Amino acid sequence: MQFEIAKNPAALSDAARAEAMANPAFGRVFTDHMVTIRWTAENGWDEAQVRARAPFQLDPAAAVLHYAQEIFEGLKAYNADDGGVTMFRPEQNARRFNASARRMAMPEVPEEIFLQACEELIRIDRAWVPDGDGSLYLRPFMFANEAFLGVKPASEFIFCVIACPVGSYFKGGAKPVSVWLSEDYARSGPGGTGAAKCGGNYAASLVAQAQAIEKGCDQVVFLDAAEHRWVEELGGMNLFFVFDDGSMLTPPLGGTILPGITRNSVIELARQHGRTVEEKPYSIDDWRADAASGKLREVFACGTAAVIVAVGEIRSSHGDFAIGGSQTGPVTAQLRDELTAIQRNKAPAPDGWVHPVTL
Repeated sequence: MQFEIAKNPAALSDAARAEAMANPAFGRVFTDHMVTIRWTAENGWDEAQVRARAPFQLDPAAAVLHYAQEIFEGLKAYNADDGGVTMFRPEQNARRFNASARRMAMPEVPEEIFLQACEELIRIDRAWVPDGDGSLYLRPFMFANEAFLGVKPASEFIFCVIACPVGSYFKGGAKPVSVWLSEDYARSGPGGTGAAKCGGNYAASLVAQAQAIEKGCDQVVFLDAAEHRWVEELGGMNLFFVFDDGSMLTPPLGGTILPGITRNSVIELARQHGRTVEEKPYSIDDWRADAASGKLREVFACGTAAVIVAVGEIRSSHGDFAIGGSQTGPVTAQLRDELTAIQRNKAPAPDGWVHPVTL
């Protein structure tokens, strides 16, 4: 696709950009540009632009404001040792984006256009990719902008990519996090949108996340909607359990859990190391009992934003318990170090995992 490129005349100076990138809070500091592409039922995808990051002008009747036709993705770009920039498995993000689009009755974005849009933004905002442990977080998203009040799929959409330089997702860095067990709210139910990366899922989780913060926790963990028994995932991350025999378990995908790209990568890496990784249900009662007996040695959460972080404490209205205390376990640390090295092109990667950007 041919992109019209218009550089931002008010782009930050080198000094101002360096100051903004010195210690950015996650998702608070944004680059100078954005990519937009328009879709209509008549013309398909057109009007591809790279332009100054700016607010959208929306009609008050825009469908997204009333019926929440909206999806998004999250992926990262990294500075490589050879002076280039790489993305981590962006093709998987493109495929998940389109799976979300199908579930939300939205048009699919051709994979090559999704990738090209991300690369165009990286090229024009190359100077915003942090060195060291930082990365450039890319947020592709799409929303319905047709103006109408009627419950039906919209016929006009905007696809956009914005970016922000980021450091650690959690304020405490890589130390284990605490989670609050939500017994009042469910993230998703069978037949719902749990496997789609849509804003409504996250909006529905915010009241439970607020409860977690009130209880002094970093994140909330959800149980299944039917029995309120089976562990599903955190508000924005998948979960893994590591046992005393070295085996691992993660809750299965079944339409209620987001199919995480980091989750998939962890499963592949662990199996390459000879570990048994099962995708099967795990109850909160088993979690509590296995932690008490010592059978459960480590728990960690994973996702694009946080990569891999240990879970050290679980709090609930029925009592608290801990796994590993204040220390990150050896399996968690090994997987995190290996995955981050691959992401930064500092270690051999399975085929297709590292995507170099042509600058």
